[in-house]
Formats: sequence, C-alpha cells, structure tokens
Amino acid sequence: MFRYLLLLFLLGFGVRFRVESHEESGHWSCQSESEIRVEAGFKPGVVTLDGHADDWKDIDASYFPLLPALDPDAETEFKGGKMSVKSLHDGRDIFFLLQVDADYAYSKGESNKCPSVALMFQIGDSASYHNMGGCEEHSTECTNKTCKGHEVDIMHFSIGSAVPGRLYGGNPLDNRDGNGGDRFGHLVDLYAWNPHCRYLDGTGPPGSANDSSAQNDWKGAWWHSSFTVHSGFVEDESPYADNGKKGTYFFEFSRPLRTMDHLQQDVQFNIGGSTKMSVAFWYPVDNQPWHGSGHYSVNCDWVPIDISVGGSLSGKSVDAGSSSSWNVASAFSLILSVAALCVSVFVSYRVFNLKSVSFTPLENNL
Repeated sequence: MFRYLLLLFLLGFGVRFRVESHEESGHWSCQSESEIRVEAGFKPGVVTLDGHADDWKDIDASYFPLLPALDPDAETEFKGGKMSVKSLHDGRDIFFLLQVDADYAYSKGESNKCPSVALMFQIGDSASYHNMGGCEEHSTECTNKTCKGHEVDIMHFSIGSAVPGRLYGGNPLDNRDGNGGDRFGHLVDLYAWNPHCRYLDGTGPPGSANDSSAQNDWKGAWWHSSFTVHSGFVEDESPYADNGKKGTYFFEFSRPLRTMDHLQQDVQFNIGGSTKMSVAFWYPVDNQPWHGSGHYSVNCDWVPIDISVGGSLSGKSVDAGSSSSWNVASAFSLILSVAALCVSVFVSYRVFNLKSVSFTPLENNL
C-alpha cells in the first residue's frame, strides 16, 4: 500500500510542478528552417549500452544548436555548443547517443543541480511539438478521448540518483507494478497530451483506461569525459569527479522498435519508415538549479528520424546466403544438363550411324 501511495504522491508532485513551470510569458513563435534529419541506420552488433561513445565513432551524427524551449532565440543558445545526436538500430532495438560539451556538474540526490535529458516522439497524428502534444483541454479534462490524436511519447532521464556507466530504466520491480517508472535512477517512460497532462505509462487521469501490462521499455546510461576511471563506479564514489571540470556529457539509450503498448502510450518504430522526435536538455547554468520549463531544445519543431531498411551488413548477409544457395543449385543443375546433353548426343549418334542390315527372305535360309 505504501508503494502505491508513494507513486501517487510523486505523480501528483510531478504534474503540479510541470503545470506551473510551463506557463509561457508571451506569444509563441517558431520560424524553424532546419532541414536536419536524424537517421537510424541498420548496424547490428556495433554498440554496447554503457554510456561510452567509443563504439559510436563510425556512426554519422546530426548537430543541433541548443536553444531555450520557450524562447528559441539564437542569442540565448547554450554556451557549451551544439548537441550531437546519433541513432542506429539492429532490427530489434533502436539506440540513441546524445553528446554535448559542458562542465561537469553533479549533486547526488538533487536532480535539478545535475544535467537531465529527454526524448519526445510524436504518436498521434495531431500531436504537435509545441505544448507537448498540443491538446487544449485543461488538466482536469484530459482523457484519452478528449485528447485523442495528441499523444506524445517521452523518455526522461534525471541523473541525480544515477551512477555513471550503470544501466537504468525498465526494471523488474517497476514493470511488475505495470507502469513506466524507475525507482532507482529516474529514467522514466511517460506519455502526454500537453504539459499539464503527463503520466507514467500505465497510469492516467481518473476514469482513464490503464493497462496493467504497461512497462518502462527504455534503458540507458550516462558518462562524462572527465572521468579517469573506466572500469565502473559505485554509488559511494559520488560525485565521481570534481565539479567544474571541462568535458563532454554522453547519454546513451535503447528501446525495442515495437512494444506491447495497447493504449497509444508508446511510439512504434517501423523499419523503412519515419517518425518525428525532439530532444530536451536541462543544465544548471552558473550553478543555478534548473526548473521544468527552463530546458534547451534541438529545434522549435519536430525533427524527422528515418529508420533505415538495412545497410551493407544486412545486404551482405542476405546476399551471401542467397548466393551460396544459388551456387549449389546452379552447379547441380549444370551437371545434370551436361549429363543429359551427353546422353542425347550418344543416342543420336547411335540412331543415325548404325550400319544398315540387309533383308534376307526366310525361305532362302531353308
């Protein structure tokens, strides 16, 4: 019982916090001319999900300036520079690597004094980037019926309680409870209709349809280039490095291309298809705690992501197998053809070149 009360409290706090923090001060304006796309190429067996970027070195990146989400003005761009976004898939899971230069900042247990990232994907056809789905209903009126078509899928990772290099996200305890939470590292799986109506997968407003089989399908890890230890950390070693050190943050994630979602709470990736995504980044600028709407974004509108049908690896494996089978069948057919030709030539020769036999009447032999 205590676990469920705690979950309700956290959800209530999170919803109230985000309602207050997403009020805009003026008219929203977006003049995005970006034609940058993210491509998830087919590269099976290339990366290990550990927060390290070494195994991504041959994967092409898309680079985005980080602008404040509520006021995307180039003059207020994140001082650390652009964010690099890489993606690939292995035919089963899709992987992401986010990379951004920033001084090391970590305060155990205080998420808003640590960097944080989120991925958002369009689910419903009417879901807009602005206002996190764009449903115009008030928080007390949001349901899967009143906001149908405005669903967005969100993965949010706050690293304040996460050990670098360790995996967080979906785990047996939270998935057993049928929701998208993560009690260990706050890498959570959510859906939303607007900033005021955001819920863990498997939960929702009173009276909404929930699914006890819902779960957190994401896994992820983080790292910073200033770390001098690469074999792994444990929680007692926090803060893992000196705050203020120059370097680069890495955030690595994976999720199945398709999930068991039955309620329009997860985006479904299709090989050969495209969907729309965005990336958010929070950072304690000047050592000041960030607030919910004070995040940077890679664009002021959706960014397309293409899921490639297959690269050279799939082509080679398929072609090699097909070629091997074809060679065996062709060789066998060739042998049969040559044998049949030889028999035909021999029979023809015998038919047309036999010596004629003279006819002798029977009575001549009597």
